[in-house]
Amino acid sequence: MADTDQVDDAIVAEAEAAAEVLAQVKAEIAKAVFGQERVVELALAAILAGGHALLIGAPGLAKTRLVESMGTALGLSNQRIQFTPDLMPSDIIGSEVLDESPTGQRSFRFLKGPIFTQLLMADEINRASPRTQSALLQAMQERHVTVAGVRHDLPLPFHVLATQNPIEQEGTYPLPEAQLDRFLLKVDVNYPDLDTERRILIETTSGADTIVRPALDASRLASLQSLVRRMPVGEKIVAAILSLVRDARPEQTSDERVRRLVDWGPSPRAGQALMLAARSRALLRGRLAPSIEDVEALAEPCLGHRMAMRYDPTGDAPSLADLINDLARKAG
Repeated sequence: MADTDQVDDAIVAEAEAAAEVLAQVKAEIAKAVFGQERVVELALAAILAGGHALLIGAPGLAKTRLVESMGTALGLSNQRIQFTPDLMPSDIIGSEVLDESPTGQRSFRFLKGPIFTQLLMADEINRASPRTQSALLQAMQERHVTVAGVRHDLPLPFHVLATQNPIEQEGTYPLPEAQLDRFLLKVDVNYPDLDTERRILIETTSGADTIVRPALDASRLASLQSLVRRMPVGEKIVAAILSLVRDARPEQTSDERVRRLVDWGPSPRAGQALMLAARSRALLRGRLAPSIEDVEALAEPCLGHRMAMRYDPTGDAPSLADLINDLARKAG
């Protein structure tokens, strides 16, 4: 019993220290990104959970600025790739070149691509061909790339924040459902409110440079990710997550709307994502354990890209987001 108490005390002390440093991270990011507190929180939650996030929003909503400032505040190296239809897998992961020594001996040398970074922004990922998308998504899952039969490990931690433009669909290749499932969270980036937009207009056109400073480093981030997985989760929270995920599947639900409107439901990976993201959100908010409120807040970001609705000719069906949020309230 004494050993258990010591472990619990150690986790509490770690969580308190983590809450302080994460508050500093958010404060540094807020210097460069205005009024997107929810987006910043969800992106940080995905990284603390060890996953990747898909940001969906119109151009000009500070998605690139978010990734740059987040990389700096977290003390991670970061790169940006602008995806285009002619982008090849070798443009991302790298390629081999033939070198010749002064003695005339020839050998292949691997030139690393931009994926060899700790925080990668995959801008407009749906503009790349499926072949290029799969190269990135395979690296996201396996944390290494293989070129000419040789394995090259990616730097750790490794996280991807990918973006999609929901407005223009011409010339794009939508991500298949199996690849969408690789993203821990889907984050909708909305337009700023009036006061935030006023601040953006004034502060970003004044000529003053905003300097974001590191509040973490890679090793400290890795310890925070370890802490997230050791945080306790109450039985009530586990039951709520199970109830939500299973009730969102047409084959297992007791909800008539899900049976009638949902084409396919979330996989067990959705429940895993929700468990980890709820812990991350609790830690970001200075709490030791997740609550029902965390589950409700993260239900749509965790499940929204892992489900699909059937066409409803009546036009009376709720949106997928509304349906998920309603199921989350019932589960709690």
